[in-house]
Amino acid sequence: MFRTIASALFAALLCSVAARAASEEVRYYPVPEGAGPHDVAPAPDGSVWYTAQGQGALGRLDPDTGAVKHITLGDGSAPHGVIVGPDGAAWVTDGGLNAIVRVDAETEAVKAFPLPERHGYANLNTGSFDKHGRLWFTGQEGIYGRLDPANGKVDVWNAPRGRGPYGITTTPSGEVYYASLAGNHIARIDVSTGEASPIDPPTADQGARRVWSDSKGRIWVSEWNAGQVSVFDPAANDWRSWKLPGDEPQAYAVYVDEHDKVWAHRFQRERHRPLRPGNADLRELPVRPRQRQRAPAQRALRRGMGCGVRYRPPCLDRDRNGRIKQKRSNACRAKACPRA
Repeated sequence: MFRTIASALFAALLCSVAARAASEEVRYYPVPEGAGPHDVAPAPDGSVWYTAQGQGALGRLDPDTGAVKHITLGDGSAPHGVIVGPDGAAWVTDGGLNAIVRVDAETEAVKAFPLPERHGYANLNTGSFDKHGRLWFTGQEGIYGRLDPANGKVDVWNAPRGRGPYGITTTPSGEVYYASLAGNHIARIDVSTGEASPIDPPTADQGARRVWSDSKGRIWVSEWNAGQVSVFDPAANDWRSWKLPGDEPQAYAVYVDEHDKVWAHRFQRERHRPLRPGNADLRELPVRPRQRQRAPAQRALRRGMGCGVRYRPPCLDRDRNGRIKQKRSNACRAKACPRA
């Protein structure tokens, strides 16, 4: 059974894909009920990959026909981020498997690259390729890492300020930055040594969640707690910020398209905002009502999204930073659900 559902980020990034056609029309596509779509990535052939976090699968949507196919990633899978690599394959950061997963675009073959066991559960979030073809990734439990597809080697570093690494991006010059949601900062990674250097935004406790580079190498940041979008210019060592409208907005996703138009999603009245940095013009695009849009993700959360067995009794909840966490009860501890 199909219903017209999309998570907040799924709809937000589809808006950016639609905008490439020079119009800002918002379109909706039905996906399997309970899929819990989270992140999306346009593929070179025009299809769209999305992580079906509620079903442990990677989805593939044909925007022309609306056809959807799910590719199972493995028992216990809870995929979070997806990007398209230099090889044209889909690369997934899978919190349930605690692994990076590659899905071949032609054969749809699935290959997992587990994190070293000594680092434990990482709560993997997002990934980005550097100019050398290596995949850098984040984990909210306090790690960031690198996978070299050439030899399959996975290296993991402890984040300098502990828990929080979430979004990650690569600039046109090849520099890699990540955002720390719990740590309230962004950080630049030296891709040669793996060392990360934190950079503090001017707004305290802002909850830097996602980052995206524009064509000039400036780092755009969605600040979840502050409800604003900020930009860091490394060349000038300077910050600028734009507060999103409404009562207590929460900025989740940020994306910069090929025209350097900045797109951001805010949790409130379900609007997506294109921001033109040159003249700071903010406009809103409406999406479907909250109760219809978020119901699948809420159902997946109640059923135990991220657990090794799907549809478990409720044992997960969200903390103040929007992270999914295990509830503190004996019944939930017995389920041994990981945080997603």
